[in-house]
Amino acid sequence: MSKCLQCNIEILDETERCPLCKSVLEQTAEMENMYPDVKMMTRKMVHIRNIYLFCAILLEGFLVYINVILDSKTLWSVIPGLGLLYLYMVISYAILGKSGYMSKILVLTMLALAMTIAVDFVIGYRGWSVDYAIPAAILLVNIGILILVIINRRNWQSYIMTQILMILCSLIPIILWLNDMITHPLLCQIAFVDSLAQFLGMVIIGDRRARLELKRRFHI
Repeated sequence: MSKCLQCNIEILDETERCPLCKSVLEQTAEMENMYPDVKMMTRKMVHIRNIYLFCAILLEGFLVYINVILDSKTLWSVIPGLGLLYLYMVISYAILGKSGYMSKILVLTMLALAMTIAVDFVIGYRGWSVDYAIPAAILLVNIGILILVIINRRNWQSYIMTQILMILCSLIPIILWLNDMITHPLLCQIAFVDSLAQFLGMVIIGDRRARLELKRRFHI
């Protein structure tokens, strides 16, 4: 806090001159933060993340050592390692990252899906990750899109392209099913129908705004 001896007023802003008479201000007290110190909070979170990373590396190294010592046929130490890695990504990307909510949902869901498939292979591939995890991830993203559309009603049409992406992604398990790589197709069928229905709902209910967004995106 500063004070102008000429005008006899106190100035709360961080400035060296009086806004009235332009005289040099006298510092009377140290200025307190009027708002939450976002940078300080970010630095603390980065520090916590680095501590977590260090501890996670030590823990995973210990688990790998135990895995090797026991001479296990299964690399079970990979599973907790993937969990530790995912938590690190949540802190780095979801909490400290500056990307939008939709981007965070997509990246973290796809990362979780990749790790789920990896776990399936580690414990001896049984196909459950393809049968259930892939369509479940698509349904989860669809739910996220629907929630964001409801919350961001003024700019809901910006999620149309993401919904088109989910239709394309939902075609992957359908193709795997047609090639006999999926033995339980019900969930993948639900994911495809849900993605398509949600897109059609956006186009039909959104009407003019949806058509304008599609024309702008595809230049038609």
